[in-house]
Amino acid sequence: AALAGLDLGTKTIGVALSDRMLTVATPTETIKRKKFTADAERLVALLKDREIGGIVLGLPRNMDGSEGPRCQSTRAFARNFSRLWDGPITYWDERLSTVAAERALLEADTSRAKRAELIDHVAASYILQGALDRLRHLKGA
Repeated sequence: AALAGLDLGTKTIGVALSDRMLTVATPTETIKRKKFTADAERLVALLKDREIGGIVLGLPRNMDGSEGPRCQSTRAFARNFSRLWDGPITYWDERLSTVAAERALLEADTSRAKRAELIDHVAASYILQGALDRLRHLKGA
């Protein structure tokens, strides 16, 4: 089954999905955050609709590797979400994903407004792609 990568922001949730072969992550959508219940319902619907088998959550560690309040809120989200969805949830260190996404969009010469709109689900695809590459490496493929 395919995997979903999530970039949890305070205002949005960036979503990226993998193909079934688990090789490529594609930026899919950005969910505007409302309340946890509404956000979770939207996510559950998306995961069921796309037959997603697992979630990779970006863990926003500080540059020194320590975990601040944003990591705690990401872990809390995962705990709450796991009550509504059965699939496995794992974390991926996302320290550089937003930076990488920003750089890629700058190189693609995306306007600032468009960049702000795209950054979350593009960052989600960097998170997921990193995890997919690691999986492939572990399998020795």
